[in-house]
Amino acid sequence: MSDGSMIPFSAKRIVVALACLVLVAACGGEKEYVLDPKATEVEGGKNATRIKNGGTSIFDSFRGDKSGVKVNRFLWTASLDVLNFLPVQSADPFTGVISTGYGTPPGGGRAYRATILISDPALDARSLNVALQSRGGPVSAGTQRAVEDAILSRARQLRIQSGKF
Repeated sequence: MSDGSMIPFSAKRIVVALACLVLVAACGGEKEYVLDPKATEVEGGKNATRIKNGGTSIFDSFRGDKSGVKVNRFLWTASLDVLNFLPVQSADPFTGVISTGYGTPPGGGRAYRATILISDPALDARSLNVALQSRGGPVSAGTQRAVEDAILSRARQLRIQSGKF
C-alpha cells in the first residue's frame, strides 16, 4: 500500500474517533439536576383547574396552548361523591378522567364500574361523559342518564354551597 491510500483511511479513523468522543462527552459529566418548584403549577380558577407547564420538553415548542385541559372542579367532586361506592382505580384531574373498578351500590345487587370524562370547565351536561358497565355488559341508557343527572345535580349543589353562583 502506498502512503496516498493510507491518508484517507487515517483521516476517516480520526473523524470517526472525534465524532465518538464528542458524543461520549455530551452524554457524560457530573451534572447536578435541580428541581424547579414552579415547573408545574396548578392554578385554580372560578370553575377550572389548569396546569401551567414550565416548558421543559422539546415538544412544548409545538404546542400552541400550554395551559392543559381545564376541568370543572364541581363536576369532578360531584362525580366522586355520587359514585363513592365504586373503588377508584385511577383519577387524573388534569385530563378529567376517572376510572373505577366494580362496586355494588347500597341496596343494590348488581355490580357496576364507571369511566367518567369531564372535558370542559363549564358546569354543563356537555362537559360530562359517563360510561357505565355491569358485569353483563353496558347498562341501559336510562340508568346512565340517571347517574349523569345525579352528578350534575350534586355539582350544582356544590357550586351553590361554595357561594360562586
